[in-house]
Amino acid sequence: MTNYQVGLLTTFLLGIFILIGAGISLIVSKRDKIIDFSIGLAFGVITTLIITDLLPEVFESFGWKYCYIMILFTLVGFFLLRLLDYFVPDHHDHHSQHAHHHLNKKESIENLTHIGMITTLALLIHNIIEGMAVYSSALSSGSLAVSLAIGVGFHNIPLGMVIASSFYHNEKDKKKTLLSIALVSLSTFMGGLFMYLFHLTEISEFILGIFLSLTLGMLLFIVIDELFPRIKDMKDRRMAYIGVTVGILILIIAFFIG
Repeated sequence: MTNYQVGLLTTFLLGIFILIGAGISLIVSKRDKIIDFSIGLAFGVITTLIITDLLPEVFESFGWKYCYIMILFTLVGFFLLRLLDYFVPDHHDHHSQHAHHHLNKKESIENLTHIGMITTLALLIHNIIEGMAVYSSALSSGSLAVSLAIGVGFHNIPLGMVIASSFYHNEKDKKKTLLSIALVSLSTFMGGLFMYLFHLTEISEFILGIFLSLTLGMLLFIVIDELFPRIKDMKDRRMAYIGVTVGILILIIAFFIG
């Protein structure tokens, strides 16, 4: 098997970790409190991903000398997702709604579905970049690609949990759930396939840094503009806090395993 084939196979198998995480979330019995837990889990996972994964990678790409470029494209990513946010179905203006009343159960589920959709969008970009990185590492060393894939794979388990749990509580959105899980599962392979089809052997550190900064901005938007206000508005935050703790612990464990 050539290194090109190893790269493609590795990026394809990374999707299995997403499916494992989604499966864990979907087999959990359906309870109302799981909605609050899901919000907390998403907050914990994405915040930890930003701190332990994205920020170090962006600084490695740009260094302190060009940190202004990182800030610029992080802001572009943040406001780009804010713009796209208004075109995503199930949108609720939580800033105005939360000022007057708590979301009812129907609004709560629709809002969670909306969060799942924009999170899917941001993670698609994130995983495509990771797929490109894993593929390019396979061209230099197959064993390096496997090691990197293990680290990325264990990070993907909680991401699969976040995506699946975001849609799980809306019975009308089973197709949307499966489509989102499928897209995110295949996104790392998309990155590897892109590299293969265009005969690219490596990614420029500068280009990689730009894409990572855009992703960083998008994930910051989800945490600051979607998840944090939702947790703040909860009457009983205990399940959300448990979700935050579990999300942080899972990703920290995945970080050390990787």
